[in-house]
Amino acid sequence: MLTPAKKEYFRRLLNKQAEELLKKSGNPVVTIAQSVAETVAQPLDVVDKAAVELDLDLNIHMKERERKLFLKIRGALGRLDDGTYGICKECGKAISFTRLRVRPVTTLCIHCKKKQEAEERVRGL
Repeated sequence: MLTPAKKEYFRRLLNKQAEELLKKSGNPVVTIAQSVAETVAQPLDVVDKAAVELDLDLNIHMKERERKLFLKIRGALGRLDDGTYGICKECGKAISFTRLRVRPVTTLCIHCKKKQEAEERVRGL
């Protein structure tokens, strides 16, 4: 079980990560719309157009990853509030402090995570 001091440590860490993510990402709709507008406004040859479209696809992919991480951070903060933070959702055992420090949004202890990854390899995911 996490002490109140460790809970506060993780609350600050998660809030800091969320703030940094929001600063970095800006408004994703505006950013992507600007990219599309710039693409349409410029006369481009086929190679340049392909490069711009690739950049746009990458930008969309990165925004989606940032959105998913932000949702995981919110989930972790919710678990801190309801007292389930640091408890493995598979086996119910405590997740080590070291693992939480490395991956504060995790919901699985290292044993269950390794088991999950092994199962995914077997299924070819």
